[in-house]
Amino acid sequence: MRPILDIAAALDLHPDVLMCYGEHMAKLRLSALPKKEAKSKGKIILVSAINPTRSGEGKTTVSIGLAQGLARIGQRVALALREPSLGPIFGVKGGGTGGGRCQLEPSTRINMHFTGDLHAIGAAHNLLAALLDNAIHFRSELDLEHRQVFWRRVLDVNDRALRQTVIGLGGRLNGVPRETGFDITAASEVMAILCLSEDLTDLKARLGRILVGFDRAGHPVTAQSLQATGAMAALLQDAILPNLVQSTEGVPAFVHGGPFGNIAHGCNSVIATRTAATCADFAVTEAGFGFDLGAEKFFDIKCRSSGLWPSVVVLVVTARALRIHGGGDPASPGLIQEIERGLAHLEHHVHSVRAFGFEPIIAINYFEGDTQQELATIEKGCTQLGLTAALFTGYTDGGAGAEALAHAVIAVAAQPTPPVRYLYDLDSPPEEKIAAVARTIYGASHIEFSRTARKDLERIRSLGYDQLPICIAKSHLSLSGDPTLGSHPSKFTLPVESVRIAAGAGYLLVLTGDIVTMPGLPHDPAAYRIDLSDDGEIMGI
Repeated sequence: MRPILDIAAALDLHPDVLMCYGEHMAKLRLSALPKKEAKSKGKIILVSAINPTRSGEGKTTVSIGLAQGLARIGQRVALALREPSLGPIFGVKGGGTGGGRCQLEPSTRINMHFTGDLHAIGAAHNLLAALLDNAIHFRSELDLEHRQVFWRRVLDVNDRALRQTVIGLGGRLNGVPRETGFDITAASEVMAILCLSEDLTDLKARLGRILVGFDRAGHPVTAQSLQATGAMAALLQDAILPNLVQSTEGVPAFVHGGPFGNIAHGCNSVIATRTAATCADFAVTEAGFGFDLGAEKFFDIKCRSSGLWPSVVVLVVTARALRIHGGGDPASPGLIQEIERGLAHLEHHVHSVRAFGFEPIIAINYFEGDTQQELATIEKGCTQLGLTAALFTGYTDGGAGAEALAHAVIAVAAQPTPPVRYLYDLDSPPEEKIAAVARTIYGASHIEFSRTARKDLERIRSLGYDQLPICIAKSHLSLSGDPTLGSHPSKFTLPVESVRIAAGAGYLLVLTGDIVTMPGLPHDPAAYRIDLSDDGEIMGI
């Protein structure tokens, strides 16, 4: 690794604007952050994917490799990526900084605590929860109805046992007993607020708007009315500053914020993306899990809020993901017909990208064991769809394995950027916004609202929140809300179970199917393989 001061110098960032965390990590000070009104010189490259397998399809690896490929052919480039959550690190994935020769460095430090951003977000979120229960305990003038409180607590570890809890037990001194639960920190509205805020002023305004519950008269209670805004913002003093690290080959990387794509909006911070696009000619960012989740929200939530807009969209595909969407086993090669059937799934995502005015570049992420016949079948399918495709071997070859993809990106970026286009208008009813996403992006034929969801929408209209954009939480393993339905399901119904108001983040969170906001650990968690050596080095990530 190169010293972080050298990485910053490559972007013309002076040491005075850095807050260093050792030799290889830093944060940018407030004075160095670009203003929203400033015109970004760089072009934004959005990397997303088809619906992945449970192990992921290398979206982060491709993003890092693409940036390294662009750097190898002489381009000034920076990355803008999400921070890893401890949940997946100890759960299925075992790490969230890329892989092979396309990683963020120092990878272990980034995976484990990094600069403390997620802990600060969790502390700010839980402080609001504590102030809320304190107001109930002391019967403040807010006159909170404890059965109408929906602000839960958060933890950055997968723990299914905490999804539903009862607090305040043990007598009057311990508060008022009530049902609540925990979400993972990546699903916290405070995380979304941090990632969508433009500056400290915007951050505090958004924190103040957080809706935590209702009083006995049915009036909304916010973080501002609980006098929590200032203390929460103080906890986020450093967390709002983007982190600067580097890739395996020394490409600067702004790594900041980490909302999940299935239960939140799935994009890194506006501040980091804008900074990358200001400091470099190309800013490579990603949104996931698949295009149906993070990328749709990138356009309809992040871009709408920030005014940012990409120049190129890259869609990551793998043989194993196409195999599972074609009805096969993702772990082992099978019939080539499985890949051919899986191409219908890719075609659906291509139509979704085109809904925003883009022709995607297909990055075929090579995994060991992929056969030439499988790769040729994918390339042929892309050609038949009129798409540019490039084989990506960055995991083993680093930037050299991404040069073909980099050249394809430059060719598309040289063309006029597609005009801004969203899936729905903000003044449309929430039901129509949900239908626009469900039908256009997921392919649903019907949307079914539960009784709870209908009551939620009635309250949303009465409170004037019906003009907010929507953020749909659903399974990342399928276009539908059912993780067992792979490929390209048709004539399915998307069940909407409830709708939460995220007034601070500025969207309505639509929960579908059996989606949960606190994941559980798998049967064989990655935590079993993580250890600390006798010389103090972390192993197994």
